[in-house]
Amino acid sequence: MDELIDIADKNGNLLGVSELKSVIHQKGLYHHTAHIWFYTENGEVLLSQRSAKKAICPLMWDVSVAGHIDAGETVKQGAIRETFEEIKVSISENELIEIGVFECFQTYENGITDNEFHNTFISKLNVPFSNLIPQEEEVDALKLVPLKEFDALIENINDANNHFVASNKAYYELVSKAIRNQLSV
Repeated sequence: MDELIDIADKNGNLLGVSELKSVIHQKGLYHHTAHIWFYTENGEVLLSQRSAKKAICPLMWDVSVAGHIDAGETVKQGAIRETFEEIKVSISENELIEIGVFECFQTYENGITDNEFHNTFISKLNVPFSNLIPQEEEVDALKLVPLKEFDALIENINDANNHFVASNKAYYELVSKAIRNQLSV
């Protein structure tokens, strides 16, 4: 689906105009996304495998839930909507712990220029893993990994293991640290 997305400037400030996602990616316009990293009280991190149908990084294991902020939405509204769409979990704004906004400016071989501001949150997964229902168009699979394994995947980022975008290693390390701080481990 080609959503209407609010355009931002190079500093992430909204410009008051919107454009179709396809045009944004074609022209490399700046825009916002929401990233939600879910963790369990047992110290596991929920990873999502991107659908094989995705134009960017198909079948890569990455953030629990992520998506574009629709035109007119707040970041938290987008995060809540994306969580329900991608894994059928309802959350509220007070469950989202903001850990930062991270620049991710990349160009891909398929011609997409993705200039995103990842508005990143962590949130405790308050439903059993068995209750999660992946959205077929977005998610091929879900898995929980212990924090120790999550950190090992980050430490050993490479194209061969199909986990995470190598250029974003510092971002993943900050996510791990934020989850550890929240769990006090």
